[in-house]
Amino acid sequence: MFYSWKRSQVPIKLPIKISKIDNLIIFLICILISIISSYKLLLISPLNLSDFFSWFLIFCEALISSWILILVSKKENPTITSRQIILIITLLLVIQAMKLGLASTISPLSIIIPPALIISQGMGSITALAWVSIASLIWPDSAININNNLFFISLVCASVVSVLGGRIRSRAQLLQLSIFVPIGAFLSQWILIGKDKISLFDKQEFVFVDGKIFSDSLLLAIVMLFTILFIPVFESIFGLLTKARLLELADKEKPLIRRLSIEAPGTFEHTLLICGLAEEATRIIGGDIDLIKTGALYHDVGKLHAPNWFIENQEGSNNPHDEIDDPIKSAEILQAHVDEGLKYARKNRLPKLIANFIPEHQGTLRMGYFFQKAKEKNLNINESDFRYKGPIPQSKETAILMLADGCEAALRAMNVNASDKEALDTISNIINTRQKDGQLDNSDLSFGEIYLIKRAFLGVWKRIRHRRIQYPTSKNNTFS
Repeated sequence: MFYSWKRSQVPIKLPIKISKIDNLIIFLICILISIISSYKLLLISPLNLSDFFSWFLIFCEALISSWILILVSKKENPTITSRQIILIITLLLVIQAMKLGLASTISPLSIIIPPALIISQGMGSITALAWVSIASLIWPDSAININNNLFFISLVCASVVSVLGGRIRSRAQLLQLSIFVPIGAFLSQWILIGKDKISLFDKQEFVFVDGKIFSDSLLLAIVMLFTILFIPVFESIFGLLTKARLLELADKEKPLIRRLSIEAPGTFEHTLLICGLAEEATRIIGGDIDLIKTGALYHDVGKLHAPNWFIENQEGSNNPHDEIDDPIKSAEILQAHVDEGLKYARKNRLPKLIANFIPEHQGTLRMGYFFQKAKEKNLNINESDFRYKGPIPQSKETAILMLADGCEAALRAMNVNASDKEALDTISNIINTRQKDGQLDNSDLSFGEIYLIKRAFLGVWKRIRHRRIQYPTSKNNTFS
């Protein structure tokens, strides 16, 4: 009953399509994982039916596990790309190969934990935990005896990294994790495995001595540090968007944001106000605050191509739209700010999830003012010419930004003495209009979440509408 109720509250969302070639590549990688995990059972001589049946079971187990991992990643990240799925599966393939070639010389700690950090940073904690579970359970070479306590410590440390990695918001915290996790592993091994396994410099190859507690922990720390160094490379190649990367992009001293503040100050102020509304609404429904905060900063960068064509940047000067007196041309200029914004995004190598805010915050909304102007002139028009090209919002965050964009101007224009009911009615009218227009159909926002968004917008408006005290002045017009 709970599932049926939840489904009735959320619009049906179409899955992200993956090309046939990418599906084939993913399938072939999964087959390779299954072969590596099970092929040694076929080397038994003589091979009888029971041995073949055992091989087939392990082969199918590895194949099904890979499929489950892909399903979990898609469930946690509906916008996951084929490149990111290939990354997850390829990491599993590499780890399975390392187990065969290096399991006798390298601790499971250094094999399982670093990939978990990469996946948790880029795809989330749930996907990382699923990856750790599968990578830990499918061990291709049963001939290598692994200490049960060491295996348990590896699983716990990898799970901790998976959970914390999805929440870390800076490179400094990553460095702290690369220090404290090896220390925790060292202490855990000391307690559970024994002090007699501690070896510092008694062998020249002490870093690669499997079973020595200090060697295992030191190698883990080194590998994690190298992993942190290469995370930006993974971000670039596979389109990962970590929280640390989001915070870097949200820096207002970034060239594109700095240009917006100088060349289109009205748009920049409008952007900051929208950020406040969108951030509060996203927080109340449990969305990705860092994503919407960064996406909101870049959603209107396309206005840099012609700032004075937008009223917030005109500062009382003549409106160019009045001079051309052509509603169709004006509608084309409004659409151009979306097209130019996408060009700026490509030029500045913005991640796709950030670039999506540029077209989706307008969706396929109608440019009502110029549409009405065209009707007054009795022009032979088509309504589609006065709608943005879209697409409509494909995520909760881009949908919230669309709603914040629509409500910001209306709330700012309200009288400071307006009641809460009047403000809530204004917010509800704007949101309901977009909902009826089908703009939220693919956003995955439930009716309950839309209600919470309305209340969040009202709360922000109540905080910013306060009056200022009129300070008394002396005769020389200075503040007393």
